[in-house]
Amino acid sequence: MKLRFRPHRPRQNVLAIWVLSLVLAVPQFFTQHALAQQNPALVEGVDAIGITVSDMDRAVDFYSKVLTFEKVSDTEVAGESYEHLEGVFGLRMRVVRMRLGDEFIELTEYLAPKGRPIPVDSRSNDRWFQHIAIIVSDMDKVYARLRQNKVEQASSGPQHLPDWNKNAAGILAFYFKDPDGHPVEVLQFPPDKGLEKWHRSTDKLFLGIKFYRNLLGMHVAGESENYGTEQEHLNNVFGAHLRITALRGASGPGIELLEYLTPRDGRPFPSDEQASDVVHRQTVLLTRGADAAARQLQSSRVNFVSSGVVANQTGQLGFSKALLVRDPDGHAIEIEEK
Repeated sequence: MKLRFRPHRPRQNVLAIWVLSLVLAVPQFFTQHALAQQNPALVEGVDAIGITVSDMDRAVDFYSKVLTFEKVSDTEVAGESYEHLEGVFGLRMRVVRMRLGDEFIELTEYLAPKGRPIPVDSRSNDRWFQHIAIIVSDMDKVYARLRQNKVEQASSGPQHLPDWNKNAAGILAFYFKDPDGHPVEVLQFPPDKGLEKWHRSTDKLFLGIKFYRNLLGMHVAGESENYGTEQEHLNNVFGAHLRITALRGASGPGIELLEYLTPRDGRPFPSDEQASDVVHRQTVLLTRGADAAARQLQSSRVNFVSSGVVANQTGQLGFSKALLVRDPDGHAIEIEEK
């Protein structure tokens, strides 16, 4: 989810789930075992998922009109503190915060400098593959709506996950792409799966979000191993065999980690990726102590993108201190103190 700068807003009860799905080489950095070695609950939960876009007006139009997100704020920022946080010199960013249910994405367009587009040959098992998953009430109607809006399909069509897979049986899933090529998943849960709120009677098609990652006090909420023709056609990867680990914090969206057991030819995260590149996403995690979080991450030899803990001197975007780091696979995580 990434990105990160926003006006102050009151906390609200969560109506929607995020799950940030990341593809990992070895999913050990943010696992329960790793967490046991750290102080518990270093972060409180997930605040938002940030997504870099190339054309803000086009992106807002798509997420609001096709996927029914609501625009919450629209802010333009520049200056030294943001440069040091994002690791991009001379930046000027337009940041739009959008809500579905009570959860958020933050779209960022780099007005300067412009970054690179998403590689046209990206595959679901490449480690820069990250997506949000939106829970829906009626897959047939959602698929018809997406077709009417001429979205680019990433799956061959909606897939009914097989009955032999106990943890995923009966789920309907489909991948498509936004105007920049970012993958988006829609999911419909059967009656015996998902939170109770996903089964309430409603006239809304798009209910809430599911999205990306963890390290600092999240717990394992579920695990699954998915393979077979349905999974292959969902991910558009022949021979796809995935290990999936779901994590949750005390608040906010969940995070889902994906490891491709086969095929193992997914490409690594680009070592020169920057926040201005359209492939960039970052998960915003909340902490009560940014300085303590930074010390713990430094002691664990985590790779910092920011120059350290950066104080928000302008007061524009609703946080007092923040830092940006990468996990061992290169995925970006922003940690904010309000």
